[in-house]
Amino acid sequence: MGKFIEDFKAFALKGNVIDMAIGVIIGGAFGKIVTSLVNDIIMPVVALCTGSANFTDLKTVLKPEEIDQATGEVIREAVTFNYGMFIQNIVDFFIIAFCIFIALRYTMKFMKKEEKVEEEAPAPEPTKEEVLLTEIRDILKSEKK
Repeated sequence: MGKFIEDFKAFALKGNVIDMAIGVIIGGAFGKIVTSLVNDIIMPVVALCTGSANFTDLKTVLKPEEIDQATGEVIREAVTFNYGMFIQNIVDFFIIAFCIFIALRYTMKFMKKEEKVEEEAPAPEPTKEEVLLTEIRDILKSEKK
């Protein structure tokens, strides 16, 4: 049992697992932001253009509901083809994918700029001691040949 716990600690404390956990948490928060963007910002504009604020209500009735004429109770529910929810999920997917694409694109540009700054940093001038040691090394190499 002790070996199992040690193995689990080694696995859980690896950098990749912790990075992944942080990514999942940030991704969940980002998902809420994108969902709010879709529901509160984009869909009202779509509703203005299409006349419907929500695609989820779109459906085609394949077989109407059956109602008891005497009591007015529903005997059988209507059979419907609910294509609106599918359309809404497609719209949500493309908006979320686009937002993630934009976020990753700018993140990668930022990371590339940092790499360029590190690469462009000039090497420091060698000290007098380093120059002297380099000359001694070169002399010793030439004598061995």
